[in-house]
Amino acid sequence: METGLAGKRAFVSGSTQGIGFAVAAACAAEGASVVINGRDEQRVENAVERIRAAVPDSDVSGIAADFADPQQVETLLEALTDVDVLVNNVGRFEVSPFSQARDAQWLEDFEVNVMSGVRLSRSLLDPMLAKGWGRIIFIGTESAVDVPGEMIRYGATKAAALALSNGLAKLTRGTAVTVNTVIGGPTYSTGVADTVEHIAAEQATSPEALKSALVRETSLIQRFIDPEEIANLVIYLASTKSSATNGAALRTDGGVLPTTL
Repeated sequence: METGLAGKRAFVSGSTQGIGFAVAAACAAEGASVVINGRDEQRVENAVERIRAAVPDSDVSGIAADFADPQQVETLLEALTDVDVLVNNVGRFEVSPFSQARDAQWLEDFEVNVMSGVRLSRSLLDPMLAKGWGRIIFIGTESAVDVPGEMIRYGATKAAALALSNGLAKLTRGTAVTVNTVIGGPTYSTGVADTVEHIAAEQATSPEALKSALVRETSLIQRFIDPEEIANLVIYLASTKSSATNGAALRTDGGVLPTTL
């Protein structure tokens, strides 16, 4: 598929590993100039080198910034210009009892899961509209639709991000700029793998056995999703082929959500 991404400039937040890294690598493979992001300068540089090794001659750079810190985000935005494709991927999740979560934890999750998309979109949407073309893509989750009791902070903040995406799309009416959300399902990203390994050690079982046991009963594919499978849909939404898709929440959840829409 001709994506039309060659020569475009993409920024992917939270892209040193997992879904974000897969998206950044896929954008680079399509010929886009890619700016990746992470909290740690060394991890950002390592991810840049990994993409350059996988996609020779790719134009990849990185900016370190912690989206829990508004000042660092402001510094990032000052350095981030001429972006055609914004992928709001960065996010925090934690399995924890609702009764034990303090206000500070809620506010930090809101900073990362919601305000990251607010700040980036506020800075980059108007230039896209002025230029006459652009794509804003939020990486969402089925947890925003069916909020898990053990991750209420995550589900609630990602539901807010889903609403943000839909509202921003209303601001693009009659233009060639689109705003959409990818509703991902349980994905075996680095963060999930680390959690599985931690729980497996606590339960004295193997990570592979626990990974199989954790597959949702409602999943139609009966396995975890690979980050690259999420990236495939992101590339479509970033491409020129998706021009009639706007204000949408597209599912790549492996059939976990037992609803038609």
